[in-house]
Amino acid sequence: MPGPTISSLTPPPIQPPASDGTATDRRVEKLLSRWWGFEHLRPLQAEAINAALDGRDSLVVMPTGGGKSLCYQLPPLVGDSTDVVISPLVALMKDQVDSLEAIGYPAAALHSGLSTEQRREIFDRLAAGELRLLFTAPERLVNTGLLDTLARVGVKRFAIDEAHCISHWGHDFRPEYRQMSLLRERFPMASLHAFTATATPRVRDDIIAQLHLRDPAVLLGTFDRPNLVYRVVPRTDRILQTLQILGRHASEASIVYCISRKETERLAARLAAEGILARPYHAGLSPEERRQTQDAFARETIDVVVATVAFGMGIDRSNVRLVLHTALPKSLEAYQQETGRAGRDGLAAECVLLYSSADVFSWESLVRKSAEGSELDPAEAEALIAGQIQHLHSMRRYAQAARCRHAALSEYFGQSFAAASCTACDICLGEADSLPDSTIIAQKIISCVARVGERFGVRHVCEVLRGAKTEGITRHNHDQLSTFGILTTFDQRATENLTHQLLDQGCLLRSGSDRPVVTLNDYSWEVLRGARVVLLREPRVEKTRTTKADADDWHGVDRELFEILRKWRRRVAEARGKPAWTIFDDKSLRGIAREKPRSPAALLRVKGIGEKRLADFGTAILDLVAGKKPAEDTGSGPV
Repeated sequence: MPGPTISSLTPPPIQPPASDGTATDRRVEKLLSRWWGFEHLRPLQAEAINAALDGRDSLVVMPTGGGKSLCYQLPPLVGDSTDVVISPLVALMKDQVDSLEAIGYPAAALHSGLSTEQRREIFDRLAAGELRLLFTAPERLVNTGLLDTLARVGVKRFAIDEAHCISHWGHDFRPEYRQMSLLRERFPMASLHAFTATATPRVRDDIIAQLHLRDPAVLLGTFDRPNLVYRVVPRTDRILQTLQILGRHASEASIVYCISRKETERLAARLAAEGILARPYHAGLSPEERRQTQDAFARETIDVVVATVAFGMGIDRSNVRLVLHTALPKSLEAYQQETGRAGRDGLAAECVLLYSSADVFSWESLVRKSAEGSELDPAEAEALIAGQIQHLHSMRRYAQAARCRHAALSEYFGQSFAAASCTACDICLGEADSLPDSTIIAQKIISCVARVGERFGVRHVCEVLRGAKTEGITRHNHDQLSTFGILTTFDQRATENLTHQLLDQGCLLRSGSDRPVVTLNDYSWEVLRGARVVLLREPRVEKTRTTKADADDWHGVDRELFEILRKWRRRVAEARGKPAWTIFDDKSLRGIAREKPRSPAALLRVKGIGEKRLADFGTAILDLVAGKKPAEDTGSGPV
């Protein structure tokens, strides 16, 4: 994997610390081992931590799962200071605090869900200097008098998580984030550190400007996530394809994204009827319903969440093995962030997109209706529509391109991809077969569009091709056409998929009206004359191959012991009322099931196990490895 790069538009990388740098580095490594059970920092983490310790502003762009949180969690331990983290969602703050408390780290979050007594306790701990990290939302920071308290405490560092939310050019702009510009004014001596997983060069420049960062160290990690397998599959039957793909991840954490609330409800109900532990999640549900679903997913009492994009930013579960989009996301930025929720533990995970170009037209209609219903003036509304449609068509081009998915994503975010093959996408794995006689099939479809007078939509054209006896076909005498019934080997969904592929490739056009019709263009006539070759993908779920990353992740792992450890983890999490991944992540459990440690010292050598986890769970883990039942399911007590 290529190393991190520094933006050419920004200052040079941080210089190494001065004379005491070696001592500081040793202390950082000691704290890393003691609290998190890791031996070394990743290169970009070291630079980000050095920036914080040197008091230099920074912008850190690191993909989801790349270890951003450690960059602001570790520095306050070095100097026993209190740092503040600005985070957009309560769920995100709570998950991080749960994870930190599991290793004994003194952290707290101020949010709307706390009682008066809980808030008072946090303020007391803050004033006493007991907290190393305080999490809060931007609006609470500015509107509750908290800034005055932080000034009295003498906070010297602020971390702004999900910093892309401050930019109009980002995919998830939040107006309340604009208030963060006050931090420079109120705390002129403090350093500001912006963190995000997705930011194009334009968004990065906007973040620096909006936060008034001074000579920031701009640190760019590689956007590529080599442990993720990307697949784009022509959508023919949303429910059946979803069931087949989920079947590859039975009893594993999966997120299934849909465009509409109605679709999430319908699909979740069908999955539940098939015996899958699944629930819907969308903004139309009550806060309590959403919280219950989120908690159940975090504690591993359900396996699948079927959701709109309202679900995700606050999800910090590390062992999501599948992210499935049943329709086209609205932008590559959104797609990168949503698929980034898979494989945060570094183990192999799958990202599948069920694609139909019909989604493009659905999104365009939604974008226009949303802009027209807003309070924007006509010029602003048109600019908003143009920008969102530009994002949408970048996403469409990614979905229909027959090139390496990892390379396409890396290049979109301004980074080159040197490898000839990623060995982790449908294209490079050779899974995307072309349909035999593609050009002949394309000629039949285009000819039918011409025969019906270029006056009908995709569905009607495909019904004619399949020889359907509908009222519309007989009324227009289309059952008398030479193209009637010439594609009976395909069902309706498959035929529509092939037609949408021709629309994607520009071999057909579709009007933008409320009742769109399919028409011909110059490319259509070239295909009919045999002057243009067409490649169509088979409209089915492609064959899938096991990747090297997945095989390596399981190498030497005793799967039976892993499942025993996973069930034990779930019991511990339920007893403590915490998300299961905060007890141990899957990577640590696989390490235990691979190494089978027989002593506390051997257990401490497993990555992800520090002194606190050894003290809390060491006896129970060693008993499980030895084939004994732990004395207590909650696994407490020193080794």
